[in-house]
Amino acid sequence: MKEHWEHGGHGDRNCEGRHKGRHHDGAKTFRRGRALEFLNVLEVKRATLRQQVEAPEYQEIKQVLLGELKAIEMVVDEYTRHFELRRKEADEPQTPEGDQ
Repeated sequence: MKEHWEHGGHGDRNCEGRHKGRHHDGAKTFRRGRALEFLNVLEVKRATLRQQVEAPEYQEIKQVLLGELKAIEMVVDEYTRHFELRRKEADEPQTPEGDQ
């Protein structure tokens, strides 16, 4: 299952007053895109660990895999909070703009 994420809409608070009236949406969209791209990398790692936990050939190291899975889930949770990302419904198309 592929999960979709979007920006929460409250980022770059430090720049709000200084750049009022200027358009920096391109840079903001680029940074948001990179954040979402890295989140997708984390999601692939999480999915791989979940598959390995269930695979019979990895049962000898299942406890290690469960620890890694728990750690990657904590990182994903912290990352999504830090960058103010939230889950989107799976059937919603994800657009690179959406931050306006």
